[in-house]
Amino acid sequence: MPGSSFIRTVNAEAVDFRDIPVMDFADFRESIIEEIRAGGRISAMPACPAEDGLLRIIAVLSLPVSGEILIGSTCINGSWPSITPDCTAAHWFEREIAEIHSVTPNGHPWLKPIRFQPPHDISLQEYSLQCGNAKFLGLDGEESHEVAVGPVHAGIIEPGHFRFLCHGETVYHLEISLGYQHRGIERAMKGGPGVRALHYMETLAGDTTIGHATAYCMAIEALSAISVPPRSLAIRAIAAELERIANHVGDLGALAGDVGFLPTMSYCGRIRGDVLNMTALLCGNRFGRGLVRPSGTAFNLDKNLIDELMLRLKSTEKDITSAVELMFDTPSVLSRFEGTGALSEETAREAGLVGVAARATGMNCDVRNEFPYGMYCFSQLHACTWNTGDCFARAYVRWLEIRSSIEFIRTQLLNLPDGPVSCKTAPISKEKITVSLVEGWRGEICHVAVTDKEGRFAFYKVVDPSFHNWFGLALALRNQQISDFPLCNKSFNLSYCGHDL
Repeated sequence: MPGSSFIRTVNAEAVDFRDIPVMDFADFRESIIEEIRAGGRISAMPACPAEDGLLRIIAVLSLPVSGEILIGSTCINGSWPSITPDCTAAHWFEREIAEIHSVTPNGHPWLKPIRFQPPHDISLQEYSLQCGNAKFLGLDGEESHEVAVGPVHAGIIEPGHFRFLCHGETVYHLEISLGYQHRGIERAMKGGPGVRALHYMETLAGDTTIGHATAYCMAIEALSAISVPPRSLAIRAIAAELERIANHVGDLGALAGDVGFLPTMSYCGRIRGDVLNMTALLCGNRFGRGLVRPSGTAFNLDKNLIDELMLRLKSTEKDITSAVELMFDTPSVLSRFEGTGALSEETAREAGLVGVAARATGMNCDVRNEFPYGMYCFSQLHACTWNTGDCFARAYVRWLEIRSSIEFIRTQLLNLPDGPVSCKTAPISKEKITVSLVEGWRGEICHVAVTDKEGRFAFYKVVDPSFHNWFGLALALRNQQISDFPLCNKSFNLSYCGHDL
């Protein structure tokens, strides 16, 4: 039976780390492959030192059909047979392990660092020599050429290097090199939680403050065995959906700008600010910093604030509808969106895509439904999907989600539970592991926390949805015109800093 050697748990539940089975690698590898083929996905695959100089690889698999999370492990000594040839979704995870721990997944089809960060125990010069074989792909032939962009860009955006292999104007492959934003957050979390831990989570990906802060707090609450009050769960969900709306509106405006449709671009820039101002009403910060805290929320809502939010929500809904429908009713916009950067559902599933990028291909994947948490256990949203997998689909899924989120917020404000917004905290349990999954506005967020014998973090792993989806952008550019890159890139709108932890 697939996954029979894995321990089974659910979202944000703490289990004994000593109960995590250590399997023979062949069984470990086969179990992962079978679970992925059966519809599961790899949510995380961290590694940590084990006894006798071995390296312990921990696989966290999420099973949408059952709502379960599987956790299993294996120990390797310097190398292992790569899982990637039989499970494409593992390729980024294996490259990360190889980079951080100086080990080798033998048979990996394209082994090179994903962040170019030196491991703990070697110098940058030595690491540079190790990466000497990490060369860019090449393309031979008449009219073949390479175009290198970044890491410093013309616009005010985060740094990332893109190399296009082209034949004429057609892109045959896009190679993406990241790591310029690496801040060592996961290393800094070891030995925590410290006074700066929540700050790290809130600024890990600045546009996903609520998403990552919620995942962190869920992990702490699971390790502390505390249940937060229903009212705070509702406030967290309201803030999360406002974050989703603000970013989706901003993206739709940027997509309009990429095809030269200025009315929607201009309107959405202003409307995004209106949504951020609603988040500021909740806690005083437009990005939601300071709101979500272990044991609940730091701020409450009174009747006057609820009434004000309802009025602003109604006005914002009207403005968004006018601006977005104007764009989707314009033939020149649709001609640029439709068929551009298309991915099939099969490709998205095989590559392990999550969130908007996956749902735009028809995949019905949404953590809020598959692994309900917080208020989503009591008031679910249906997954918004489309089936063309192109720039139009990624834009239209955003529009569907905006409408769904507005209705959800309105329902929560009208039915806000009574009671406090925080509860008494408790000490963190020792030698435990917990996995917290949250549906951020880009997609699945996964936090894995393991505590040691002192009740401190033995390690803390974060997987932002961008970690899953950057390779999806590379696939979407294949056989596209190079001039389509800005539009495709914005239709994914992935995080550099959320990837470079």
